[in-house]
Amino acid sequence: MKRDRVLEETRRGLAKTGFFLSRPHGERGLCFDFVARRDDTLLIVKVLQNVDALSKDTAHELLEVARILEGSPLVVGERSGTGSLEDGVIYTRFGVSILSRRTLGEFLEEGIPPFLYSAPGGLYVRLDADALRRLREERQVSLGTLADIAGVTRRTIQMYLEGMSATMEVAMRLEEFLNESLVVPVDPFALLADPAPPEERLPHLEGFEREMFERLERLGYQVLRTVRSPFDALSKHEDTTFLTGVGEADRALERKAEVVSNLSRVVEKDSVMFVERARVRMSIRGVPVIAREELRRAKDRDDVEEMISERKG
Repeated sequence: MKRDRVLEETRRGLAKTGFFLSRPHGERGLCFDFVARRDDTLLIVKVLQNVDALSKDTAHELLEVARILEGSPLVVGERSGTGSLEDGVIYTRFGVSILSRRTLGEFLEEGIPPFLYSAPGGLYVRLDADALRRLREERQVSLGTLADIAGVTRRTIQMYLEGMSATMEVAMRLEEFLNESLVVPVDPFALLADPAPPEERLPHLEGFEREMFERLERLGYQVLRTVRSPFDALSKHEDTTFLTGVGEADRALERKAEVVSNLSRVVEKDSVMFVERARVRMSIRGVPVIAREELRRAKDRDDVEEMISERKG
């Protein structure tokens, strides 16, 4: 199935289950294709036909964007180099959850969570360590007995009691012996890993763009520069986050504002565009526009946020 079809069907499935979606921006090579929100759940979604195409640098930016926007990074795919993705299994690459469309659909439409996840060596499940510990104590079962039943070492049983995952075969042996369910579902929307440092160096900034970001940092914002997103940065201070664009060329700025405005409505964050020269229009597509001199004159964050609030469309 072609990627565009996978993208279309993924969007349809999310919309069917009550998600409000941003429009796909249509640009290839970015770290996400669209965002989706349902109540407190925000998904930052990348769709790939072959999930092996997810690079470390793309995954890193996807994780960072999701972290700052307080969302969940998610890759939906069809296959990897070893074949089709199995249904009911969570795959991971560089800390990002990867699901097949059917696994995602079963979770959202039928409330069936995945229990298996793929890792080096095969498929694994997460054990309820508290339940295993309680059952062992109540029934006075030794580590050695559990190890014999499971076919592993006593040290491995101790690690299960401390929260380590197990193969499905081991879990089934333990559940059959104890006559209790021990396997717990895996949340596909949980952040699986902290973003790893990127291998790729960000392009060196010069001139206007560098001045704008440095000025925002001096005003107290944390500025996450992006190279694979429809915006140029995310600017954050405590509970305030802005999708941030920088530019001047009218046609390119208009297009960027259109995409960013649509994203802002779904992620429920404000957006802002910084331009070199003052314009007659104080906003583009509902995105506030702030000129270089206006940011230079801003005494503090309140000044910046007041301009943004006044110019929102």
